[in-house]
Amino acid sequence: MRPFSRQRAEFRFTGWHMLICLLLFFGTIIAVNIGMAVLASSSWTGLVVKNSYVASQKFNAELDAAKLQKSHGWTSRLAYENGVLTFRLLDRDGISATMTGSKLAVGRPAFEQQDMQLALPALGDGVHAARIELAPGNWFLRVDGLIDGKPYRRDARLLVDQNLSGTLQ
Repeated sequence: MRPFSRQRAEFRFTGWHMLICLLLFFGTIIAVNIGMAVLASSSWTGLVVKNSYVASQKFNAELDAAKLQKSHGWTSRLAYENGVLTFRLLDRDGISATMTGSKLAVGRPAFEQQDMQLALPALGDGVHAARIELAPGNWFLRVDGLIDGKPYRRDARLLVDQNLSGTLQ
């Protein structure tokens, strides 16, 4: 026998140890979930669709319409400044094109409560404009109309800054 030797006490796993293990385990899971939710809600600009099945049924038709639109060579320019959204449409040769029945849909990418639809009246020379007050932040724009009886659509993202002027993304 050694002098000054101690006998080690036997370790007992008690209810307090189990409680600490459970709190650490579930606390880690909850902390990670909260962190992921905060990151997702601050960075996601996804598309909200009321019925994904119905939207998928229209996808091929929309793809064909986009190919047809591209073959016509139409181009457009969008600008937002001082509460006025301006849209200019040009044909393949850079000449102003006339669009009838033009509509503008505006909204936040993932927040339906601020969605708006309004007419986009023609001012002449291929220019259409509408007065609309947009708060700073990210917005989606969709312009629809007919050019010589053929459908036209332009989707864009607009970032409105603190000076209430916008840049397209």
